[in-house]
Amino acid sequence: MAEKKPSTAKKGEIKGGPSLVGKDGVSDKIKTKTFGAQSYLAKYRDNVAPAMMKKFNYGNIMEIPKVMKITVNRGVGEATVNPKSLDSTVEEMYLITGQRPVIKKAKKSIANFKLRAGNAVGCMVTLRGARMYAFMQKLVDTALPRIRDFKGLPKNSFDGRGNYTFGIKEQLIFPEIDYDKVDKTRGFNVSINTSAKTDEEARTLLTLMGFPFREN
Repeated sequence: MAEKKPSTAKKGEIKGGPSLVGKDGVSDKIKTKTFGAQSYLAKYRDNVAPAMMKKFNYGNIMEIPKVMKITVNRGVGEATVNPKSLDSTVEEMYLITGQRPVIKKAKKSIANFKLRAGNAVGCMVTLRGARMYAFMQKLVDTALPRIRDFKGLPKNSFDGRGNYTFGIKEQLIFPEIDYDKVDKTRGFNVSINTSAKTDEEARTLLTLMGFPFREN
């Protein structure tokens, strides 16, 4: 039987390489990507905005609602006992969104959960501009159709102020995620913030952008 070689990992590193998360947040090795012009931005300008103007009879083009930002976040409660889970989350968030994530830390200690104030408990990415439209296009055109038995997004998940939040159960629907490198199936929440004043306007905006809502 071949002799097992001792681990060469340094203290503070995890199996497979150094941690992507340090005391000051995500490692500088994670670089935010730059995106050029997006077809979904052109789609909004050429098709969605005129359709919204026609349906709601806005007095000014500045009143036409638009998507302001998209926030992707995942809580990783197991990070306190399994630091690798936070590294996996950071890497997956970066691959999916193209942007360097922000580490979220616990604000107070909870003894029952073995949680101390300052412990990393998840990460979040806030997308705007070109990166937002790039993620939106990938989500609508590629990721959502890959969900097994997908019947559409829930229609009643608006908050009353034109914002929409829904959950994704697993990261594997995104083509950037390598199945062989996934240590555990994890989901995350996607929050879409719009400038719409009502849920009806926001729902119409997202429907015209291509988001597939359930019939009932």
